[in-house]
Amino acid sequence: MPRASTDQTRRIGNLSLLMGPPRPPATALSACLDQLQQGWQRDGGLAGLWQAWPRIAGPQLAPHCRPLQLSGGLLTVGASHPQWLQGLQYNRHQLLGALRGAGFTVKDLRFRQVQPFAPVPPGAEAEAAIWAAHPSRVDVHGMGTCPDCGRPAPGGEIHRWGHCSFCRRQSPEVQ
Repeated sequence: MPRASTDQTRRIGNLSLLMGPPRPPATALSACLDQLQQGWQRDGGLAGLWQAWPRIAGPQLAPHCRPLQLSGGLLTVGASHPQWLQGLQYNRHQLLGALRGAGFTVKDLRFRQVQPFAPVPPGAEAEAAIWAAHPSRVDVHGMGTCPDCGRPAPGGEIHRWGHCSFCRRQSPEVQ
């Protein structure tokens, strides 16, 4: 039976313990992320292509078109509207050259129309701001006790209305 090297054993009294190899030193998170990005790029996968797409497709095409599938060197790109589909077809050779220049092994391109990409609905930012300060948010305002019914209630409701939302609904001024 082969013996472990002396640097992997530890002696405690008359016992000899086998120890695992020493751990490598910790690396910075940014270095780990850089390695991950390089792996994506090196493998020629869809993840690396997604990240590089705005730079490859350019500022006009990129927001309206996105890579959907990369299989056997055939890249399928989806366009959200027929005019962008036509733009992709018109720029086929430039796009293929840009992909190859960026290090992706793409042999051919296929284009197809897909459902429009979900834009942010108008007013979503205002709605998010209203909800962030809403009096019923416990995570923002904490908890308190309603002075009318004695139930636990969000502190924002008690501060704003003087009681919880259940007591507010029952008050004649709301109805």
